[in-house]
Amino acid sequence: MFLAAEVSSSSRTLTMLVFTLMIAVTLGVTVWAGRQTKSAADFHSGGRGFTGMQNGFAIGSDYMSAASFLGIAGMISLFGYDGFLYSIGFLVAWLVALLLVAELLRNSGRFTMADVLSYRMQQRPVRTAAAVSTITVSIFYLLAQMVGAGAVVALLLGIKPGETYLGMDADTAKIVGIVVVGILMTLYVTFGGMKGTTWVQIIKAAMLMGGTVLLAALVMAIYGFDFGALMSDAANASGSGQSFLEPGLRYGVEVPGDALQTMWNKLDLISLGLALVLGTAGLPHILIRFYTVPDSKAARKSVNWGIGLIGTFYLMTLILGFGAAALVGKEAITAQDAAGNTAAPQLAREVGDHFGGELFGSVMLAVIAAVAFAAILSTVAGLVIASSSSLAHDFYNSVVRKGRASEHEEIKVARLSAFGIGAASIILAIFAQSLNVAFLVGLAFAIAASANLPTLLLSLFWRRFNTRGALAGIYGGLIGAVGLVIFSPVFSGAENALVPGIDIAWFPLTNPGLVSIPLGLLCAIVGTLTSGENNPRRFAELQVRALTGAGAEGAVRH
Repeated sequence: MFLAAEVSSSSRTLTMLVFTLMIAVTLGVTVWAGRQTKSAADFHSGGRGFTGMQNGFAIGSDYMSAASFLGIAGMISLFGYDGFLYSIGFLVAWLVALLLVAELLRNSGRFTMADVLSYRMQQRPVRTAAAVSTITVSIFYLLAQMVGAGAVVALLLGIKPGETYLGMDADTAKIVGIVVVGILMTLYVTFGGMKGTTWVQIIKAAMLMGGTVLLAALVMAIYGFDFGALMSDAANASGSGQSFLEPGLRYGVEVPGDALQTMWNKLDLISLGLALVLGTAGLPHILIRFYTVPDSKAARKSVNWGIGLIGTFYLMTLILGFGAAALVGKEAITAQDAAGNTAAPQLAREVGDHFGGELFGSVMLAVIAAVAFAAILSTVAGLVIASSSSLAHDFYNSVVRKGRASEHEEIKVARLSAFGIGAASIILAIFAQSLNVAFLVGLAFAIAASANLPTLLLSLFWRRFNTRGALAGIYGGLIGAVGLVIFSPVFSGAENALVPGIDIAWFPLTNPGLVSIPLGLLCAIVGTLTSGENNPRRFAELQVRALTGAGAEGAVRH
């Protein structure tokens, strides 16, 4: 079994070379794209010049993040069937995005989600609320990516407890990985804008699909392409036997003699499912991708390409997860990273050793780890540009400067915002290293589904919807979701909680979606009905824009 101690100096050197090459190429692309960025439209939406296929690869890249490649593979390797629930939830969520959001959003807005939310409302308060929500969701999502980065770096350097490498122990190496990712993602956004970010994402999507297909094919080759044999071997190696292949090992666990806890466990599973399925259509970094294409037809093609890539990828996570369980083993996986975030790179090393000895194992580890790192970098860049664009376009230009900021000024603020968001994410990620990255993304999805999706859908489809309803929906869903997380076992009262030293956990669910999503919708409806504001003419104009795209690229109201 592959353990950290077995990483040789030659393997470390090879890994560093692959990493350096990957970073050099992506930074080169970023610098090239930065030279093409002349206007706010270039920075925020890449000049709307990407084709449906190109944007589909970028969407897939945004979505197939560290949470997918590292977190889901780790979840499946440790919890079998229950880990695959993330793959199913993430994939089904795209139907909601395709049917309800993609085309209408592309037609109705210009750069950000707030362009749609605020179109028929009072601009300044709604744009402020949208910016707050965008930053909150993005930071939760960023935590997942950067925690994954720290785990990968510690694995690659091969540092085990009690040992050091280049003066670093394992914990220090993880922090260094988080800081390096934070710096790189800030550089990508600052210099490349949306053009640079999108091209980096396209490159990463090709790398990720290629690396995943290769690793999955090698795993299946070991088992003679008999998936049943792989599942059987994984179940036997897991220590859980047949339960590994059935529901209830991680979610919906039945506790003998404790009916109440059993009920909470089952409700937690429903809550997670709601968050995963509804969250995608409210994720800011996904929504802004629809503005990078020239028309709604290209937006639909983007989603179709994204679904194809994402669906194929998530099917392969099943092979990676079961392969890691069977070939690496639960003990070796948790010894390297207790949350299972390094299962896929460990599997790559094990498979490489099987087919070509230590050299090929080192090559496979370096390639797959580089793919994982590329996945992290491209996703965090997408998240940072979503947040920085919202701060610059929605808050600074529309609220602070009342629409009078020049394009140069708006771009400058967006770049400065990227530095601030990167710094905040680095600090928070250092404290979240004990959590599985797929689990952290589940929380981000819950917040997005609670604060953004209800207000977005009501803006597009409810004539009576107004400013008070939008503010109540965004803040009610946001405060509800984040507040319930703070008072849940995720934050305190558990061994792997964010703040294990205290216990203020009175909310029994680890994912707040079951409560916070209906709460966000209810707040939006009640806020609307308690306000006399009603503007049917603006709603009619929004409908025309949503269905035809007429005027969407024009000036935004302030």
